[in-house]
Amino acid sequence: MAGSIDPEREQFEAFKILPRDTPINMINLVKLRAEAQYEDGTKASGAEAYATYGKTSGPIFKRVGGTIIWRGEPKLVLIGPSDEAWDLAFIARYPNAGAFMEMVTDPEYRKAVKHRQAAVLDSRLIRCEEVRGTNTEFG
Repeated sequence: MAGSIDPEREQFEAFKILPRDTPINMINLVKLRAEAQYEDGTKASGAEAYATYGKTSGPIFKRVGGTIIWRGEPKLVLIGPSDEAWDLAFIARYPNAGAFMEMVTDPEYRKAVKHRQAAVLDSRLIRCEEVRGTNTEFG
């Protein structure tokens, strides 16, 4: 299975065009590999490799002002393809899109991301901007 692990160039270019000065929330859905696939042959489970990614990228994430505002354990896809089962779900908040760009271009982050690439079988990363107003109704 060839999953979505890193953004395609076209997707990243579209991200860069959007405003960079407003807060963003990034919805993350992650399916881990049973065994990580490191280019150098390092042996680890997908969960271990993803934990290493968290430990090594965490300080950079915090430095740019990122916070995890919600974390959950996916149990069932109620609407959507039933074969899309996720191991991790969380929402990462950034003070602005520029902070996200600063993180992903940081040289230390570029070293850390190899652990994510080894760990992840499939993922979704969805940029959301806050809707202004107080209307809490659906629609």
